[in-house]
Amino acid sequence: MNTPSLIQIIGATLFGLAVLHTFSTKYFERLAHTQPRHAGIWHLLGEVEVVFGFWAMVLMLFMFGINGKQEATAYLESRNFTEPMFVFAIMVVAGTRPILQLAGSAVRLIAHYLPLPQGMALYFLVLAFVPLLGSFITEPAAMTLAALMLRDTLFSREVSNKLKYATLGVLFVNVSIGGTLTPFAAPPVLMVAAKWNWDIWFMISNFGWKAAIAVLLNAGSAMLLFRRELGHMGARPQDRSGSLPAAVILIHLIFLILIVAFAHHPPVFLGLLLFFLGFATAYQRHQDPLILREALLVAFFLAGLVVLGGLQQWWLEPVLMGMDANAVFFGATALTAITDNAALTYLGSLVEGLSLDFKTALVAGAVTGGGLTLIANAPNPAGAAILKEKFSHNAIQPLGLLIAALPPTLVAVLAFRLL
Repeated sequence: MNTPSLIQIIGATLFGLAVLHTFSTKYFERLAHTQPRHAGIWHLLGEVEVVFGFWAMVLMLFMFGINGKQEATAYLESRNFTEPMFVFAIMVVAGTRPILQLAGSAVRLIAHYLPLPQGMALYFLVLAFVPLLGSFITEPAAMTLAALMLRDTLFSREVSNKLKYATLGVLFVNVSIGGTLTPFAAPPVLMVAAKWNWDIWFMISNFGWKAAIAVLLNAGSAMLLFRRELGHMGARPQDRSGSLPAAVILIHLIFLILIVAFAHHPPVFLGLLLFFLGFATAYQRHQDPLILREALLVAFFLAGLVVLGGLQQWWLEPVLMGMDANAVFFGATALTAITDNAALTYLGSLVEGLSLDFKTALVAGAVTGGGLTLIANAPNPAGAAILKEKFSHNAIQPLGLLIAALPPTLVAVLAFRLL
């Protein structure tokens, strides 16, 4: 391994501090109450979505001071911010009333034909059907839809903390593995699919069917375990505005499809987003307030992760490449908890001559661990931003999420390693 530069060491240190910070947001919220004079800054540092953006800013200050303006700006310009921008755009569109109404109607229609009580059927479908749908509408869109539907149904009344965290753990794991039916929906798959020539048939035969079994088992197990608390989910949410015109729903759907279709072309999908914002403004009577704040915070989080993650290759790559195919699966699952899973597979794509077993184990491990923490998978911050207000102190505790995500993660491990 090459000797790391001073900036690389600083970058790794700040990355470690950022990971610790995500587990310490409750401490900053406590400071906001004990030190009201500086409550503003403590509340800011207590926002999980701010963590990586804040430490990325610290990194850039070091870089400006040590390497100068030219190198610092060159580093920033070398980063690819397509994913944060796309997540922002897809969250705004997927979180609108017409899209939610359409998704809710589709889920209720399917639930009507399941031989289950309505509340249990809806809970199962939101945690199984919607994550699998993410293979086609992308994982960030699936996460946004599922989180908003849970917010407006299951979490519309007070439920136990066990149910809250178990639901979140299953949702995060299922979205992470549920996007593996296609080569373009899951960020860690997207990073390698083109280079390794993985098409949709390869994904379904090597990942998709195994992931689908795990998704169904996870959703079904959670449904049965908490069946006594799901009855109110079957009640139709109060319709504040009546039915929407079919033309309005269709136009929203077209915008959503086009943004997904051009997910790798920021000038196109950002242009579409601007047109969409104009349309939404012109027909405000058919809209709820757009989730712009939540989407911006999530984009800020992911952008900070891109900036900090760009300096971690010097230690991550040797760790990964020193493993065999079996070890890399479990290594990637564990490492994903402390770094974005797409970063792991991207590093793998840079290495030539890897065996097919190694490649599939790396990707399978990366998606398997994608629900363990907020930073493990790009869509996770989107779901957390939408649902955190339903948790005590308006915060999702990282340790609670980790514990809740372990059982569905184990199911995914068994599905990918035994099937």
